[in-house]
Amino acid sequence: MGLRRAAFRAAAATTIVVAGAGSAVSGAPSGHAAVAAHIAVIGDSYTAGSSEGGNGPRSWTAQAWKLLARRGVDVKADVAAEGGAGYGQPGDHGSIFQDLTARAVHRDDQLVVFFGSRNDQPVNPKQFPEMAAYTFHLAHFAAPDAKVLVIGPPWPSATPPPAVMAIRDNLRTQAGAMGATFVDPIAENWFVGRPDLIGHDGVHPTDAGHLYLAEKIAPLIYSQLTTGI
Repeated sequence: MGLRRAAFRAAAATTIVVAGAGSAVSGAPSGHAAVAAHIAVIGDSYTAGSSEGGNGPRSWTAQAWKLLARRGVDVKADVAAEGGAGYGQPGDHGSIFQDLTARAVHRDDQLVVFFGSRNDQPVNPKQFPEMAAYTFHLAHFAAPDAKVLVIGPPWPSATPPPAVMAIRDNLRTQAGAMGATFVDPIAENWFVGRPDLIGHDGVHPTDAGHLYLAEKIAPLIYSQLTTGI
């Protein structure tokens, strides 16, 4: 599968993109104008939500913005996520993370967050590192001053398949090569021993699972936005 130059082709309207998702959430003291942090989030169904949960205001992103507001950090976010998508695996509407990055990342972003993707298991492992690297560099090209936070794929048990471990390892390597922060949900045992947070399909988080993700990811975003300022 060759790299697609997603930055130079039009966006498909079918992808889930929520513009300014956190712009109405304010944690600033009364009487003070809040300056919202502009961020972009790229993900798969763990971000987009599914029939098992995490839709609309119950998504981890919407709940994370509220948690951040309580800590005094306002967020204006562009969220581009598509079920089934990955760095090299097309999603339900044909998009890969390169396409989603081209749609969601803007020059004034302070942070770009990538989350996933277990969906890349069918991708040629020899081509995957280049696909991930190009996606990260595309984000840097679109938002040169933004920090990049790469969250690898979670797995609901302590024994992910070898293909998922390889995806995790490649993402860590490519994120490190471009100076991004990498977070490893597999090593941190996200969802392990918590079947109550995963739906009946054994894959997707429930509403409670999305709240769990918000509680995990909001502090990571907070650290990125407040460190070094």
